[in-house]
Amino acid sequence: MRIKSLHLPLARSGLDLATLSRREPGTSLETALYLPVKRFLEKLGFTVKGEIGGCDLVALSGNEPPFVVIGELKLSFNLELLMQAVDRAGACDEVWLAAKMSANGKGRESDARYRNLCRRLGFGMLGVTSRGDVEVLVKPADSRRRENSAA
Repeated sequence: MRIKSLHLPLARSGLDLATLSRREPGTSLETALYLPVKRFLEKLGFTVKGEIGGCDLVALSGNEPPFVVIGELKLSFNLELLMQAVDRAGACDEVWLAAKMSANGKGRESDARYRNLCRRLGFGMLGVTSRGDVEVLVKPADSRRRENSAA
């Protein structure tokens, strides 16, 4: 699928991620990333739920058996996010890493080494702008369906 960017209603509501995280006591920016990423995956046809089995989000296709996507969200692209993705990779068909994009565009999302590592590991990368737009930075590798251990 050729989705480069998805404009989300968050920006139309006049809110941005920073405002949203300030408006809701106890809500971190990481939590504020959930809604834009959830809507992005829903536009791709997935049913999305948050905080499932230690995963920030789990998305399922309507197929039988379902195609399973796990998403991990962080304030920035970092080693901890990659390590979480590695831990989740065996339990799903695709892993997407999502983080807030830096304001000046010089964060880890623009680091070719980080993007190449995600590409080699087969992980997708999503950048969330302060307006709530979601951009595909790296597409996940062509998915290999998980083996059904019951078969």
